[in-house]
Amino acid sequence: MKPRLKNRYETEIKPALKEKLGFQTVMRVPKLEKIVLNVGMGEAHGDPKAMEACLLEIGQITGQKPVKTLAKKSIAGFKVREGMVLGCKVTLRGNHMYEFLDRFINIALPRVRDFRGVNPKGFDGRGNYNLSVKEQIIFPEIHFDKIKTIYGINITFVTSTEVDTEAYELFRMFGMPYRTTGK
Repeated sequence: MKPRLKNRYETEIKPALKEKLGFQTVMRVPKLEKIVLNVGMGEAHGDPKAMEACLLEIGQITGQKPVKTLAKKSIAGFKVREGMVLGCKVTLRGNHMYEFLDRFINIALPRVRDFRGVNPKGFDGRGNYNLSVKEQIIFPEIHFDKIKTIYGINITFVTSTEVDTEAYELFRMFGMPYRTTGK
């Protein structure tokens, strides 16, 4: 079964973007290639159970098994040694990616306290969008009474375009609630 957002992209969003951006061919229309979720837990080396809980929760949120991220080199000032576990990450592609994006936009973001929209300045100049979530408890898969620590999640949306305005339009048509005024 095709995810709802993927079906909507192919039937509605892709033709509308082709028309709006003035492309000659459908192959130039920007598309979402992958979503990367990254959690950095500095206290992971001091509390291995917190890291295991984080791995379990990120797995519940995404439906995929996360990979531990390791320190590339030692930094004495931060008490970090090479090879030490510092966090975890998950790369979503295909149907998992569209299902996560649908749940993120329609369920998780409205659960953010005092939510006024996501920052439209989160683009990196190459068509990719980055944002951070301060608490993992906005996702409905996480049970508030079972969590050990609250941590933030960095989310990167990678698109096929190199132009930020095209990626902005793509996410706007997906339903990304951008902030209109204020900082």
